[in-house]
Amino acid sequence: MPVGEKLLNTKKLKLIVLTGFALLVVVAARGSRAQQQTLPLPPSSVEQREWRMFGGGADNIHYSGLRQINRENVPNLEAVWTYDTGDAFKDSEMQCNPLMVDGVLFATSPKLRVIALDAATGQLRWSFDPNEGNKSLGKVRNRGLSYWEDRGKSRIYFAHRHLLYALDAKTGQIINSFGNRGRVDLREGLGRDPKDITITISTPGVVYQDMLVVGSLVSEGLPAAPGFIRAFDLRTGKLRWTFRTIPQPGEFGYETWPKDAWQYTGGANNWSGMALDVKRGLVFVPTGSAAFDFYGANRHGDNLFANSLICLDARTGKRVWHFQFIKHDVWDRDLPSAPSLITIQRDGRVIDAVAQITKSGHVFIFERETGKALFPIEYRRVSSLGVDGEKLAETQPLPSTPPPFARQILTEEMLTRRTPEAHKDVLERFRKLRSRGQFEPPSLEGTIIFPGLDGGGEWGGAAFDPETNLFYVNSNEMAWVLRLVETPKPKESPSGKSLYANNCASCHSNDLGGNPPQFPSLIGVSSRYSTPEIRTLIRAGVGRMPGFAALGNERIQAITHYLMTGEDIRTVAGNAPPSPFDQKYKFDGYKKFLDPEGYPAIEPPWGTLNALDLNGGKIVWQIPLGEYPALVAKGVRDTGSENYGGPVVTAGGLLFIGATNYDKKFRAFDKVTGKLLWESTLPAAGNATPATYEVNGRQFVVIAAGGGKGSASGGSYVAYALPEKGK
Repeated sequence: MPVGEKLLNTKKLKLIVLTGFALLVVVAARGSRAQQQTLPLPPSSVEQREWRMFGGGADNIHYSGLRQINRENVPNLEAVWTYDTGDAFKDSEMQCNPLMVDGVLFATSPKLRVIALDAATGQLRWSFDPNEGNKSLGKVRNRGLSYWEDRGKSRIYFAHRHLLYALDAKTGQIINSFGNRGRVDLREGLGRDPKDITITISTPGVVYQDMLVVGSLVSEGLPAAPGFIRAFDLRTGKLRWTFRTIPQPGEFGYETWPKDAWQYTGGANNWSGMALDVKRGLVFVPTGSAAFDFYGANRHGDNLFANSLICLDARTGKRVWHFQFIKHDVWDRDLPSAPSLITIQRDGRVIDAVAQITKSGHVFIFERETGKALFPIEYRRVSSLGVDGEKLAETQPLPSTPPPFARQILTEEMLTRRTPEAHKDVLERFRKLRSRGQFEPPSLEGTIIFPGLDGGGEWGGAAFDPETNLFYVNSNEMAWVLRLVETPKPKESPSGKSLYANNCASCHSNDLGGNPPQFPSLIGVSSRYSTPEIRTLIRAGVGRMPGFAALGNERIQAITHYLMTGEDIRTVAGNAPPSPFDQKYKFDGYKKFLDPEGYPAIEPPWGTLNALDLNGGKIVWQIPLGEYPALVAKGVRDTGSENYGGPVVTAGGLLFIGATNYDKKFRAFDKVTGKLLWESTLPAAGNATPATYEVNGRQFVVIAAGGGKGSASGGSYVAYALPEKGK
């Protein structure tokens, strides 16, 4: 049967199934409304009309009580203004979930300028450039800003590289009384030499009373900064409290690491955002892996508080409870998004809970105050046979309910049949790899990670509808190959080429070709950057790239010379000591499992949108999300695609989401049935979470069209609204 015909028949079958689901959901939703009257719905107030925090509010449920745009009129939605930042460049990204307060929209550009726009017209009010007119070096990621007001004064907080800034929200001017002339150096206070640390904040923290609680983005290799959680005074920038995610002697969890690990290892950081229970004064912090991501011979033990959801007292930073999702992670299974603070019904009780999605495609749900799991969690025995020097955990936790929203193991039957040639090629390669489901150890022959290193669940996070108790999450259905290789040991003083191979090639590849779109090619880098700029990037790092200041000036110069000229010069023997972070194995690079034409090596769907009932722990509907235009032209539709950015759900019965990386679509679905009601094509992929708000009685939906991640880059914000009456 031809691929197109097979997909068409599959689509018809899915439509029948989904129609049945839709009828059941509608009946259930209507029939259960009376039972749900006790659930607290967000109040109709200025908070409903504005979008004051990343994710829509402190609870991070991506919900709006606005209902002007609804199921009936959403087909009339049209673009009413577009603002082009003018900052897009090759491979740039723009992932910002903008804020809207008092008629002003606050956002960031691909070069991390902060901009304030008239939220009704898109006209620029002010712009702040942390680069101070200098060239922006490398790709930066920013997912949003923090806003605070007190006594008629309002401020915007954001980080550029290692500096945390405070700006006047009305003028964009630096608040000189904050930190050191408006800046706090995030490298300080971590117990390491600041010049050796690469750190920034890509996802905004949360504001609690007069404090800004923040995590950090740090290197995923070694050396890396520790991922401490910190609270800064919003007025002065002074540090108020610190929670150490890599415990020191005498602290809870210290015994889960080697005794001196706190002095050298890093990571266990919160890069994906937080949620805040304002009433209880509790902040919920998900963390990522310990460094190095894929080999942990120098960090034997469970490595608490890496890969954990930590509930902290927001006033003091003291731990209230925690749950560790992965012990001794060697799969880069960071918790990918801020959790959602939800209210559900169980056994006739109304329960305030916290729901956390994972890259593996699971949802874990806990009581908010105690951390008690609301559905059973099974500790499964897993393979502990890692490569030489590794000591893996013997059991790992997975929830029995709800069922995973992504497939869990890749088998031969699931390999692509897009063409006979593609299937044959993929099958031959697959049979040389390990594919045994979750927690199969990294290997020298290559281990299939499925869902892939980007998830499953991604940084866009989930949306929750307090009216129906439906929980929405988009998911990637991609396989990746994780392969370790032995780190070569130089027999003489290292050269620029060997230093590059040991420190840079796992991301940028030995031939300098990179692993786009995550890691750019360095071929011809001399035409894009000057020698001093390359040295700065190597020394300080940028984005996910760590800084390599610990290598010393001579070795950095040798790498720079190799990149700029291709000449391999040798360093003076003994000039710099061997790195204390040298490991027997290194990572072979971020590689998706693709067919010869670059499409996913598995059968569709390659990306999905899912609705889960968290009262009963069931998947209500699941549909493909996204398409590949080249396949659509051949009649192959509804394949799903990689997707980055999250959904927003409204009281108007709608679920808005961009996220699809190749078709550049922005869509609105019926939140109860999953039926597509409206779509629009953006200037670039909307790899961001949208925001919705009301100004002058008119509801707007805005999304950043930044592209990147393998699609064309952009730098525009696009606002949609219903046509004004009489126009």
